[in-house]
Amino acid sequence: MNVFAAFKKSNIDFMVVGLGNPGKQYEKTRHNVGFCVIDTVANKCSVDIKKLKFSALTEKCVLGGKNVLIVKPQTFMNNSGEAVGAAARFYKLPPERVIVVCDDISLPCGAIRLRMKGSAGGHNGLKSINSHLGSEAYPRIKIGVGEKPHPDYDLADWVLGVPSAEDAKLIESRYGDVVKTIELLVEGDVDKAMNYCNRSVK
Repeated sequence: MNVFAAFKKSNIDFMVVGLGNPGKQYEKTRHNVGFCVIDTVANKCSVDIKKLKFSALTEKCVLGGKNVLIVKPQTFMNNSGEAVGAAARFYKLPPERVIVVCDDISLPCGAIRLRMKGSAGGHNGLKSINSHLGSEAYPRIKIGVGEKPHPDYDLADWVLGVPSAEDAKLIESRYGDVVKTIELLVEGDVDKAMNYCNRSVK
């Protein structure tokens, strides 16, 4: 009985993936807000996310009453799907149980938006995940990092740049709301998660 209980406890119900790039030089960039949310979850659950598996830093925790694997792919943004696909296959998780957190330049700083499925919308990390999961039907929570200052501004320079202190404060102030949205999704209350997250868009 104890062996069975231990086995059940090790099962993963959901995976929560924060997108970003590994390395100190990228830590505070716009593209790394997904990593920051995962760090917030890890802190909330009092775990250290430092196990390297599936080409990602991973850790198991309990969130919303479910066993959750939190993931920070170490493949660099454009190949995020390699880690996500490998972990999803290992734990036999369908796309709808893979929750992805990423930046969005089409949303103002501090805005957050939940979508249960959809195209990559030009985001290379999501594009890679779509390819490796073979599906667009997974929830993603987007955190606004603001638009480029003008159309000719290089996109890579913008997302790999560090936001101003004011913008960073706006973005960081929403991490708690993103975590709350994740908890609602994990609890199975999609409508409440959608209302909570999208009502919170500023």
